[in-house]
Amino acid sequence: MGVMSIAMPETGERVAEEAALDPQTPWQTVVWDDPVNLMSYVVRVFREYFGFTQEKATERMLAVHNDGLAVVAEGAREQMELHAQAMHDYGLWATVRRAPQ
Repeated sequence: MGVMSIAMPETGERVAEEAALDPQTPWQTVVWDDPVNLMSYVVRVFREYFGFTQEKATERMLAVHNDGLAVVAEGAREQMELHAQAMHDYGLWATVRRAPQ
């Protein structure tokens, strides 16, 4: 198998996944910046869904706002997919990717 490459349209970031990656490498749920949701709403979602403290939720929201993305969870692929779907249900744009090795 070769390399699977996915381009994120707004950021141009490319995520490459090698078939030979260590199966123990965790996955990440990434929330992306969008022009729609208020910063206060994103903080509220992170607090409600992930149980983050106000400080941690604000830190992650600012990463989304300033850097264009933030990793909000890391673990098994299935759980990260559930988190991404939950973020979609809240109206946020989220994806799942392998954690860097």
